[in-house]
Amino acid sequence: MTHSSDPWTFLHVNDSHMGTARSYRFRPAINKRWAAIKQQMSEIDADLLLHGGDLTRDGDTHEFEYQQAREDLNTLPFPTFIIPGNMDVGNKHTAVNGVKPRWDPKGLGWNDPDLNMTGERLDLFSNYFGPLQWTFMHKEIRFTGFYAAVAGTGLPHEDRFWRMLEQLPDLPAGKHHVAVMHYWPFMESPDEPDWDPTKGEEYDNWYFSINPPHRQRLWEILKAAKVEILFCGHVHTGRAVQHIDGIRIYRTQAAGNTGQLAERWPEADTRFGFHRCDVTEAGIDVTFIPGLDQCDEFGTFGPLGHPPVEERDYSVAEEKPPLIPDAHH
Repeated sequence: MTHSSDPWTFLHVNDSHMGTARSYRFRPAINKRWAAIKQQMSEIDADLLLHGGDLTRDGDTHEFEYQQAREDLNTLPFPTFIIPGNMDVGNKHTAVNGVKPRWDPKGLGWNDPDLNMTGERLDLFSNYFGPLQWTFMHKEIRFTGFYAAVAGTGLPHEDRFWRMLEQLPDLPAGKHHVAVMHYWPFMESPDEPDWDPTKGEEYDNWYFSINPPHRQRLWEILKAAKVEILFCGHVHTGRAVQHIDGIRIYRTQAAGNTGQLAERWPEADTRFGFHRCDVTEAGIDVTFIPGLDQCDEFGTFGPLGHPPVEERDYSVAEEKPPLIPDAHH
């Protein structure tokens, strides 16, 4: 019989971005890198896997990619606890003077507010992968996952999000508390400003982090709940572990998609891989494991970013029948 004091292992991964050649765009290299990582993880005697979101390439418009990702994860020999990412359920909400804008501050031909998350998509994701936020105890460790980008949406899911989080400090505590979110809570520090997404020089900071005042409210809860380790993805670029207020922040590499903003930090790591977390009496040792297939891009077709649905050309799909956007789009 295994006791909680015996050494054991759990895993963490994010941004696997599994896609399909039936879509209007596809990057087979992502699927190939993820397949190697999934095989590596399956060979580890782990208790569980935490997936930090962006399972899909275009799950925000294709339910088919939910089905594909669920079947793929079901082949792993341990349970997976999942939160969504923006490519799964849609982007952060934003408005200028109360009106959802059309703007393209980086000049890339993308209009991210057109692909804001919806309550319908959040519910559909839950139907496939379980609650959007969860917390549980396993071998004297509390594990918590949540999608912080619902903060500020005004959707019913936001109320449920805050209710769950605000209960955390009063729940039974374990020896450790590990949390996973998709967005970075902040770029460098909790007190940085509210970034303006209409300004090109601030857009990336807005896109990749949580806005005030939600950021500060979230951070105070994580401190009160004695979170020790916080995993976050979304940027696809690993950085050195940051220690703030007793929390170890892991801004983590992707499990297949290309790194972003790497030019900002000398220590940036854009290798594809996952985290092995070994639990002993001394604590939790987190190790980044590079994927065995760091292949270059090949066979890519279609645009990057978040192109408006009406501008997508599904006739280029390399497998038939091609997908079509789900009805509500």
